This record gives sequence, structure tokens and C-alpha cells, in this order.
Amino acid sequence: MMGTPVSATDERSFGVGGDLARRLPGVFRTDPTTRAAYSSDASLYRQVPAAVAEPRSAEELARVLEVARDAGLPVTMRGGGTSIAGNSIGTGVVVDTSRHLDRILAIDPDARTAVVQPGVVLDDLRAAAGEYGLTFGPDPSTHSRCTLGGMIGNNSCGSHSVAWGTTSDNVVALTMLTADGRELHVRRGTSGDAALDAELTRLRDAHLAPLRTELGRFGRQVSGYGLHHLLPERGFDVAKALVGSEGTCGVVTEATVRLVPVPNARVLAVLGFPDVFVAAELAPVVAGMGALTVEGMASDMLDALRSQPGRAAAGAELCEGGGWLYCEVGGDSVADAREAAHALVEGVRERLPEVTSVVVDDPRKMRALWWIREAGSGIVTRRPGGGEAWPGWEDSAVPPANLPRYLRDLYALMRRHGFHGVPYGHFGEGCVHLRVDFDLSDEPGVAAYRRFVEHAADLVASYGGTVSGEHGDGRARSELLPRMYSGELLKAFAAFKDVFDPGRLLNPGVLVDPAPLDADLRPGPGRDALPVTPVHALTRDGGSFAAAVHRCVGVGACRSLDAGTMCPSFKVTRDEVHSTRGRARVLAEMLRGRTVDGGWRSPEVLEALDLCLSCKACAHECPVNVDMATYKAEFLHRHYAGRRRPMAHYSMGWLPLWSRMVSGAPARLVNAALARDRVAGVVKRVAGVEPRRQMVRFAQESLQRWFRRRGPRPGDGRTVVLWPDTFTNFHTPEVGRDAVEVLEALGYRVLVPPGRVCCGLTWHSTGQLTVARRVLRHTLDVLEPALAGGLPIVGLEPSCTVMLRAEAPELLPDDDRARKLADGMRTLAEIVAEHDGDWPFAALDARAVAQVHCHQEAKGSYDADRAVLARLGVDPDVVGAGCCGLAGNFGFEPGHWEVSQGCAERELYPKVRAASGDDLVLADGFSCRTQIAQGTHREGLHLAQVLARALRYRRRT
Repeated sequence: MMGTPVSATDERSFGVGGDLARRLPGVFRTDPTTRAAYSSDASLYRQVPAAVAEPRSAEELARVLEVARDAGLPVTMRGGGTSIAGNSIGTGVVVDTSRHLDRILAIDPDARTAVVQPGVVLDDLRAAAGEYGLTFGPDPSTHSRCTLGGMIGNNSCGSHSVAWGTTSDNVVALTMLTADGRELHVRRGTSGDAALDAELTRLRDAHLAPLRTELGRFGRQVSGYGLHHLLPERGFDVAKALVGSEGTCGVVTEATVRLVPVPNARVLAVLGFPDVFVAAELAPVVAGMGALTVEGMASDMLDALRSQPGRAAAGAELCEGGGWLYCEVGGDSVADAREAAHALVEGVRERLPEVTSVVVDDPRKMRALWWIREAGSGIVTRRPGGGEAWPGWEDSAVPPANLPRYLRDLYALMRRHGFHGVPYGHFGEGCVHLRVDFDLSDEPGVAAYRRFVEHAADLVASYGGTVSGEHGDGRARSELLPRMYSGELLKAFAAFKDVFDPGRLLNPGVLVDPAPLDADLRPGPGRDALPVTPVHALTRDGGSFAAAVHRCVGVGACRSLDAGTMCPSFKVTRDEVHSTRGRARVLAEMLRGRTVDGGWRSPEVLEALDLCLSCKACAHECPVNVDMATYKAEFLHRHYAGRRRPMAHYSMGWLPLWSRMVSGAPARLVNAALARDRVAGVVKRVAGVEPRRQMVRFAQESLQRWFRRRGPRPGDGRTVVLWPDTFTNFHTPEVGRDAVEVLEALGYRVLVPPGRVCCGLTWHSTGQLTVARRVLRHTLDVLEPALAGGLPIVGLEPSCTVMLRAEAPELLPDDDRARKLADGMRTLAEIVAEHDGDWPFAALDARAVAQVHCHQEAKGSYDADRAVLARLGVDPDVVGAGCCGLAGNFGFEPGHWEVSQGCAERELYPKVRAASGDDLVLADGFSCRTQIAQGTHREGLHLAQVLARALRYRRRT
């Protein structure tokens, strides 16, 4: 609630923030919005930092350490923020290396090494190394956004580590800064400092027995410090010993890493077993056959995925089974790899005749299958029944031969404690990922969580295993280390920490002097102090805005710069605040009422949401379907309740009304006036429009008026209703006229609603939800006869179609007509693709650049469009970067120009500019066509216009 006192940490940060920023301008960020965005990672934990630092060089990073040391603030390093154990949060200074320290400094293909800065994203290194037929072996499922620095900190592994090892196996040398500012060049044989080498040697020699007997027992034992690498027989490898130290000993500024050759071809063999325990039993056997990956999952993972909206058919390519192993096999050619994959299948079948299998060599199908496994950490955070599941006992590991028994006992342990979870993971190496439905909302639930993980730690230790097999110990498991290691080894860990960081400045509470595993829980008691009854039904979240916001578990898929289409603004700015995750964290802090304590009037939340384009990509691509566009609409609705809004909300938010008023005779006068720069400039200032934007034009005759004058034509007995959205009706009626011509050529009788109808999109996107609901109800009244008759309603504007399909039922959940309307909405492409009569269109034999509307990508499909274009002989080069950047009112609002243009410059503009004059430019969205026209001076065509062109060609010939 508003007025809640801030914590002691928050109070302190207010005092030191200004001093930090003064001492190192442009590096420290101490505003509440940024601090809230960095308050958590992908773990259970929450700690609001006093400041966030974004150094641009190793020298600035050294200064950050100096300034933090002088201020008495601890320092925590952070890369992609995908830590599941709480390794990358802290109350002092959080240092984000991903924004600026992200260069690949050198690749030596002969030595098979690369030199990188800590903020380099793994996929970027893999792409660069791929030019030489090489790759970096470890590849966590977060490979599209995790950084090398984070991987070094946690000793990350990934699916290919069964063949290519962990990160420690692939680190050659490190350049690092100690807490007191010393630069060290550590490698095999030395730390680069003779005195420090002597200390490390004394430490090693004092604890030889536990280093030899307790550490390095199997590949996935990454808990604690890797002190066994200091043993003489291991070459006194200081660099490897520091891998997995989680930023508690030093700050990496450069790393030299080993690269491995990539097979020329890869094929995926998926093996199906009666249950997950049989899969675990066979996993070591498959690993011994030379598979590059041996990844396991159970049927409950598939159940969780199929419970998500629009994914009921997911995993259809899988073979039958109750548990699966994903086994990638390499070869010199696809044929060789396929042969090896089939040989692997037959080898397993000799041991278990009932095993099922599917062998896939098509890259797209392989990617679809891998997505199921890689999205696991997000998928299983939502139980099929709607409940939440959490990390905490996330990546335990045992020697692979012990995995079947450990898994059975782990399931039994969950049953005894009354919990449920979905295990999956790196079965070939005995590593198990698990999210459990802990109830962390009150103190008894937190106590139950503690009891479970303590018992689980004892269980994994009894099998010779480790509490962490991949993500490090962090805040989740450091306290559990005494349950698996001797007191002598723990003393060695503390001594190792003191050699490098005697002042305990770096990432305190992790590994040594651990923080309680049940302290600072993000979903813990008191999480939501701000009550709210949302306007949207939020059906998937039980009507809870808080539950919807807390869908974000922090896996950071929204931070991928090349993969996927979310989040457009982050891809341009690379600012965590502008990621879907960052915005979710700021909203969560608003609900908590502490760091962000202004409630619905909070300027911090408004700032975080300002650059959200409401593209809805997150609603589809986020593994847990965070829908930031809806959350933004809900926030704006309350933020401006009873207050004056920005002028853009009145001008563009009420565009349907102004367009209707201008339509007809006034349109010519208005267009002529707006063509004059001086008049247009005044209008833009008054209307709150970005001055560099060109104003849209108004049609002199609306689609509805044209249709009334023309009248419907008889068809072959089938009738459809063409939806007259605002953009088609009042701005580009030629698109609607072409659609009528196309539908009639297919034999349909076309009707257009005679009255005032609107989907309410512009009011919805600006958070004017009361008006949006009123507009929708009026629309349902007008459409009632068509809905009663079950007539299909054809949408031309993707954003309006999605509004009626997806948003209307959420805004009017008690009105059955809204559901009928949603069920009856069709796209023009869907109608045409299903046509099985005479094909009245000529082949155009053309190439095209195709911009798919972001709402269609998120809440629909482009498959029908592809099918229609294929029949027309049009070869589309589909823009893969997602939103065009205009996004309705977004690109017209002041302050959004740079991001709007940056989105388009990622791929859309370059492809359109590179297209020949004979190539088509396709864009069904009015915003997309407007952006294309204003940014490239090319005309974008709606599918209706392309079909009408093909229809006329056919008639002429």
C-alpha cells in the first residue's frame, strides 16, 4: 500500500546514490526504476540494489570497485541475469556487464581459442566461432541471452556438456580484478602473482585429503569452489579453480576459452520409454554410445506445455512414451549422422525392445523439438491446473548410474511433503532440473519449503551427489553445503575466499558465510500489499493482477537480441528496464509498495512501461506467456483515472471518433491542410504527436459509405460479414473494396455492418478501458443478428482481429456474445486458404518482403497467408525481427521516435530498401504500411490488394 516504510537498505541507497553517480558519471544508475528492475534474477530471491553500474571498459570496472569499496557497498556481478540460484542479486552495487563489455576480442582458429569480454552473449560467440567450424561447447538453454561471464561464474554446462564438458573444462585463462583493484592473469600453473601462488599452494597442501576425496568425483559436481584444480596432478590450474566461484573472489574482465569443432551435420534422435525412470536408467548407456546430448524429460513436462493457450498440440512430433531422451548425433554429412542416429536407436533397442523413436534431420523440426526441452524452466513454472511452481531445488545431480534410484526417491520425497514437480534435465550426466509447487505466501509455507530442501539435500548426498549440478549454489543452496561436505573442506573454501577477497566485498552471502536459504524470498510473505481488481478477466490467472505480473520468473527470453521478436524496445536500447522481465519486476515492486511506493500513480512504473510497444510478442514467446501489453493497459487505466492524460491519448486514443467526423466531405479539406508543414506542425503540437511523423490521410469516402452506395451482390449461398475496422474504413477503404471483390469472386455474399462498430483497440492500448468496454458492448449490439446467425466475420486489420478474438472476451467475460464474436472471427487469408472450388487468381510469380503484424504473430498464425501466397506464386521473405516499430499510437507519441525507427532498422527497412522495384512489399497492418511508407517511400500492400491484382490479371488473360 502507499506509504509503506522503505527498508533500511532502501533508505541507505537514497543517501549513497547521488555520491556514486557524481564520482563516476554515466556508469552508476540509482533511480528507483532501474533498481527495481534489477531486484531479482531468475531465482526465488529479491534484493533491491543501492545502485546498478554499467561500466564501458575494464578501467571503468576497476573504478566501480574502488567507488563501491570506498562507500562500503558490496559488489555483485551480473550478466544476463538468468541465475536460478540467486547468484546475481545484492543490496550493494550490481554490475551489469552485458550492455557494454560485450566484445569478442579475438578468435584463433588454429589454437581453437577465443578471447572475450564477460558480457559476450553465448550465441554471439557461437556464431562468430561457427565461421571457422568451431563452437563453445557448454550451451545452457539460455544460450540466446546468457553471458560468458555468468557462465564462468556459475560453471554452466548445458545439453552438450556430456560430450564437450562444463565451462571449467573449457576455460584456458582469465584476466580478473580482485576486490582491492589488483589485476591478475590466472591460468594453468599460476595466478600471475608469486605471493598469491604461495598462499594457494599452502592452502592446497593443508587440505589435500578432502580436495582429492570430496571434489571432482563426477562431471556435474559444481557445488562449492573447484579447489581440486589446484592439485599437482591437475596442473595447479588457478583459472579452472576460479570457474564456478560466482563472483565471490574476483571480477573477470577477459576470458580465454577453448573452442571445439562442430560436426558438419547433426541429427536428433528422440527415444521414448515407458516412464522417466527407465529413460534415466538407459541414459548412461546412450551417453556411452557417443551421443552429443542425452537430455531427459517426463510426460508431465508435455502436460504442462499443452495446458498453455494455443499449445494443445505441442509435441505432436514426439514418439509415444512416458519419458524421453533427446539424443543428438553428429556426422560428416546428414546421411552419416542419420545412419549413426539409427545405429544408436538400434543399440538401445537391443537392451529395451519396446523403446520408441523418431529421427529428425530437418532443422526446423529439430528446433521445434528442442524448444520444448529448452523452454522447460519457464514451462514448468505453471502447473497444468494453474498453480505456480518454483525453483529452489533446481539442479541437483548424482553420478549418472545412481539417477534412476535418486529420481524415484525424489518423487517419493515430494509425495511425503505434499508437493508436485516436473523433473527434466541432463540425464546423461545425472543432473535433474525441478520446479516444485511450494506455497511461499506465508510463514508456514516457507518453513515447509525449508524442510523439503534440507531433506532433499540429505537425499542427494546419500547418492554421492551434489546440491548444484549447473547453476551454482547462490542463495538457494550455499547454506546446504555442510550437508554434503566435511567441515575441513568448508574451512578450505573460506580460506580460498580470504586469499582473494579478505574484506568479503564480493557477492556476500554466497558460498562462504551463506545467507539463509529462506531469506529475501521474492514470492514470500508480504509480496502484494497493493490490492487491485483488474478490468480484464485475466482468466489464466484466476482474475488476479498480481498473479499475472508474477508469471515472470526471470528466465530472460525477452533479452534475446536475435532470437524471437520480443521485446522490441529492449532489442534497440539493451536496457534491462525495457525488457519484459524488467517491466515485470518494476510492476512487482509497485505491488509490494516499497522501492516503488507510489502505487498506481507511480512515475517509476510509467517510465518502465513507456517504451513497451504493446506488440504482444511476450504473450506468445515468453515461456510463461507474460502479457505486458495487457498489464500496461491495466496500469494506464488506473494511473490516469480522474486525471488529465497525455494529448496523444485523446488524439490517437480517440482516433475512431475523429476519423468518423472527418470522413466524407471534410476529408479533402483536412488532408489539404495537413499537407502544409506549418499547419501540420501546429496540429501535431496540439495533438501530442511526434513532430518528425507525417500525419495520416483520411478517405473521402469510407468503406461503409461505398458499400451502402454499391450494395451487396448475391453469392452461392455462403455469407460473410466484412469487418470495417477504423483503419480500413476511414483511411484505406481501397483495401476493403479489394477484399469485397476477392470474397465475391470466391462465391461469397458479402455484408458490411451498417452501423457504428469498433473493436476499441485504440482505447485499449492507451488504457481507456471503460470506454473500450462501452464501445465493444455497442458493437455486440450491432452485430447481434450476425452472431445469432453464426456468420463468419472477416477481419482485415490484424490488430483489430486480435482485439476481437483475444481481448473482447477478457474485457466482457460475462457477455456470451463476446465469445461468439471471438469464435467467429476469421482472417481473409484463412477464408481464401480454405477455398476448395475454382481458383480465380492468376499466378503472379513474384518475390516479396513480408512484414507480419506483431499481433498476428503473437495471437494468430501466418500459415494461411503463406499457403495463399504459395498458390499465387509469391515467394515471401518474411521479416523475422517482429514489430515494425510504429505499433499504433506508440510511434506517433513524442519520445518514441528513436526506438520506433530502431525497431524498423533492425530488419524491415534494410530488406525493403534492398528489394527490387518489381518485388512486392506485403504488410496487412495499417501501422506497418505507414511505417514502411514513411521510412522507405515504398508502398506496402495488403493481402487483399495482392489477391485483387491476381484476380484482375486472371480476368484479363
